[in-house]
Amino acid sequence: MSKVHPYKERIADISTINKSFIILALDLEPRYHDLKYIESLVSSLYPYLCAVKVNFHLILPFSKKTIEETNRIIHSYGLLSIADIKLNDIKNTNEVILRYLYSMGFDSVIVNPIIGENELRSFVRLAHNYGMGVISLAYMSHENVSEGYGLKIVQSSSKVSKILRLYEIFLKYARRSNVDGIVVGATHLKTLRHISSISRIPIYSPGVGTQGGNAK
Repeated sequence: MSKVHPYKERIADISTINKSFIILALDLEPRYHDLKYIESLVSSLYPYLCAVKVNFHLILPFSKKTIEETNRIIHSYGLLSIADIKLNDIKNTNEVILRYLYSMGFDSVIVNPIIGENELRSFVRLAHNYGMGVISLAYMSHENVSEGYGLKIVQSSSKVSKILRLYEIFLKYARRSNVDGIVVGATHLKTLRHISSISRIPIYSPGVGTQGGNAK
């Protein structure tokens, strides 16, 4: 398996060197699905970034060769690449997908913890063996996120029952599974502040800009 430094250490080092926690989201419209455009974008912004997130709707129409070249471009500017596919399937399928992502040069992948704690823990172990990072969803950035991640769930034990929000359960999964980061939308500041006050896991906060999140 991979002998590279752990993902969490690599992205921390790049953040320190570039003095930046900013991740460029390649959520490109079809007319910009062009390697020359991608390189011009990365080449002009890389001093202010630590990583580039490649969205699912960019990965789908690209060939394996084009994705490999996209990651080569990202790496050539000293940045890491994140596969934003919100992985959510059975164990075997998730593992096969991880191997493909690794072979295409991705450094980390975003997963959906709805797969369950045991599956998440197993997936993280495999990813870490490849030197890849795992970033787990906690509370997404879209408008109606509370209808899912904010659901109240009754958790019962032999002695007591308590009510938790779904995202609080996902946070427990993340902590116990040793994930490298969690996704919490910048568009929901109250929840973002709450999660940052109870968790030491690095937070990846999308939604700044087009979705209305404010970097300040």
